[in-house]
Parts: sequence; structure tokens; C-alpha cells
Amino acid sequence: MKEVIFIISKAFTLTNKSGFHMRPAQAFVKAMARYSSDIKISFDGREINGKSIISIMAAGIKSESKITVYCNGKDEETMLCEAAALIESGFGEG
Repeated sequence: MKEVIFIISKAFTLTNKSGFHMRPAQAFVKAMARYSSDIKISFDGREINGKSIISIMAAGIKSESKITVYCNGKDEETMLCEAAALIESGFGEG
């Protein structure tokens, strides 16, 4: 299996009250599934598959957590822009 090298990334601080609980995780995974690129979330020394709701939920990413999102593939820039928009909007939770 070929190793994926992630080059494009952006750091965030989660601002919504609940962090990556069920609804934001579901919205994030659904949006990222539309892209062919790979995505991972770096949190607390772990790498989390950004297309896996179970992995995101298991990570316990709470409000005010610092994360970095990495994308790699043919539509990586568009994918990272949409990920940024979701995270920076607080997933619509305010």
C-alpha cells in the first residue's frame, strides 16, 4: 500500500459549544465524502480519518480544541476550503 503524503493543511480552534459531537461530525463526514481526496484531522498527537464518523467521534474533540486538517488529492484545495468553512462557521451552531 502506497503511503499518502499530506501537503496542504490548515490549523483551527473549534469554536462551537459541543466540538465534534454527532451532528457536526456527521455534517463534516457527509461534506468530505463528496471529494476524492484524502483528509485527516490531527488532534492531541493522533491522526484521524476525516471521512470516518466513528473515528471522529472516538477522538473526543471538544470545544476550544486545536486541530489541524490535512488534505491530499486532486481536489484537495476545494476540500480544505469546504472543511474550513464548516469548522469556522461552528457547524452552524453559533
